[in-house]
Amino acid sequence: MVVLSLGISSEIGTLKFFYTFIYIKKVQRIVREYLECDHMVVPGSRFADNVLKTMRNVKKRAILYWVVVIGNGVVYVTKPLFMSGRHHMEDRYIVYGLEPMFESPNYEVAYFLMMFGLCFICYPPANVTVFLIVVVGYTEAQMIALGEEMLRIWEDAVAHYNNKYHTVGALTNSSEKNKIINQYVKFRLTEIIKMHTTNIQLLRQVEFVFRSAIAMGYVFLVLGLIAELLGGLENTYLQIPFALIQVLVDCYTGQKVMDASSLFEQAVYDCKWENFDKSNMKTVLLILQNSQKSMRLSVGGITVLGFSCMMSVMKSIYSAYATLRTTMS
Repeated sequence: MVVLSLGISSEIGTLKFFYTFIYIKKVQRIVREYLECDHMVVPGSRFADNVLKTMRNVKKRAILYWVVVIGNGVVYVTKPLFMSGRHHMEDRYIVYGLEPMFESPNYEVAYFLMMFGLCFICYPPANVTVFLIVVVGYTEAQMIALGEEMLRIWEDAVAHYNNKYHTVGALTNSSEKNKIINQYVKFRLTEIIKMHTTNIQLLRQVEFVFRSAIAMGYVFLVLGLIAELLGGLENTYLQIPFALIQVLVDCYTGQKVMDASSLFEQAVYDCKWENFDKSNMKTVLLILQNSQKSMRLSVGGITVLGFSCMMSVMKSIYSAYATLRTTMS
């Protein structure tokens, strides 16, 4: 069970790595389109500041994940060096053709092969997942910033009128004032629609590339954790956090982008649309209809990535483990 759990858990992140190579052209296009989307942001604006504010949290999230995964691998590699006698990372694991594994030079060759394999299991998949965290986190940041723009759109329009016209006394007619204010609102709504649509399309492309890998990762997580639990926590205490965090971070990323989408929807409804003219009201209604289709990541198109999905998986794992444990006993 210990050896089986090692083999299964090792493939959770590796799948994303291989899927990135399979869809390398689409991944490159996604990066280009995200950069183009970022060029639409005016540096130094309130929108840019809000995006950067959220991206700082996304960066911390990505760094924490990378450190945990790589740190787990470092501990796993160096653990035998602090034990008395000769030990491998997993003494039960046998490299065929290198028996006996505890005699030189078989010991050194087997240790090197295991270390090389562990580097491949940890480093490339960790970087791919960090890429996923960052690009989805950028969409999250854009949605939060767009929500803030929606909330302040009427306030900005009035301030625009006061700064441009009212101070010089050029216009005093109420209808002219409303017309100018609503022209500004229309211009801003057009920009928001463009940014919102772009982010929806980008997130769909990301989901298309990685949803199958995430779905297979969940299957491997279930099988791997059941095997790890059956193998005994005292034997698999380093494997369990390695497997859990890879899927937990996907759930957390999916939940955060859904939360950002909900915040944008609430902001659209609270944008003081009752002060707009009929044309802008219709535009707000269109944005509201689009925002009610929550932005999300899915597990192979079957279920939505989020905390509820993670809890369902954990319940399934424990139920399967309890059943198998009883049967084995």
